[in-house]
Amino acid sequence: MTSTTKQPLGAGQRLAIDIGPIVVFFLVNFLTPGLDIVKVIAGTAAFMIASIAAMIYALVRTGRISPMLWLTGTLVLVFGGLTLYFHNKEFIQIKPTVIYAMLSAILVFGLVTGRPLLSLFLEAAYPGLNETGWRKLTINWAVFFAFLAVLNEVVRHEFSYAFWLGFKLWGVIPLTLIFAFANVPMLMKHGFSTQDEPPVPPQE
Repeated sequence: MTSTTKQPLGAGQRLAIDIGPIVVFFLVNFLTPGLDIVKVIAGTAAFMIASIAAMIYALVRTGRISPMLWLTGTLVLVFGGLTLYFHNKEFIQIKPTVIYAMLSAILVFGLVTGRPLLSLFLEAAYPGLNETGWRKLTINWAVFFAFLAVLNEVVRHEFSYAFWLGFKLWGVIPLTLIFAFANVPMLMKHGFSTQDEPPVPPQE
């Protein structure tokens, strides 16, 4: 019997798995004609299918599903299922708030208990980073996730569904990438090398 060694995902593959399902959600929403609820149902169904596909791909390629992918994929299926069942866009809109709030709370818990929980979610995204660097990065991400949770609530309550969609695609994703790379100078002082694969920020 021969055994096959599973290879870790590259940065591009990790980015595709993390961002791919949400991009599918946006594209289907924008391309589906009709009322908002029709767009929501079509986009949510595609989002759920793409999330399942991402989890299966990760499992086949690496033999496991990362904690971050488990968290986001599970919540997509839960809130997506509620959206489809009740025909109510509020469920899929509140999902990012729940994910951001949970991540912020988990990271704060890790800081208080001395557990490197951010490295659990990011895995090999910041190779070589020392303990001090991980602690500073954890604080930064905990604050940033809390900010995104509040921001998502403000936008979904104060603006239209179409605006919220555009905000998620053209606001949150670029903002998250910018924030991730803005941390690089600090990380380089604590063991991270830009010669390694570039960091892949977590996505909701």
